[in-house]
Amino acid sequence: MLQYRTENLRIVEVFGPGGLSVVPRIGHLHVYVDDLQWHWVDASGEPIIIQGLPPGAHHVRIDLADPTHHVIDTSTVSFEVPPR
Repeated sequence: MLQYRTENLRIVEVFGPGGLSVVPRIGHLHVYVDDLQWHWVDASGEPIIIQGLPPGAHHVRIDLADPTHHVIDTSTVSFEVPPR
């Protein structure tokens, strides 16, 4: 489970150019696991839960994006899943 927080931006399910004029600013997350070519969008505002990863080293990149999917900031978390 990855907990996060944003400052001066609310995470909500609003997409498109019209969302750029909303005050306070709004956005969503793009979540990438390891070096996979796909990602998912999260606009729940809740912690990110990832299950079923095999034992070993992993990393999750989280992009903070505006309603038009323009990336505002990026952070990466690295962790290790212990052997079962």
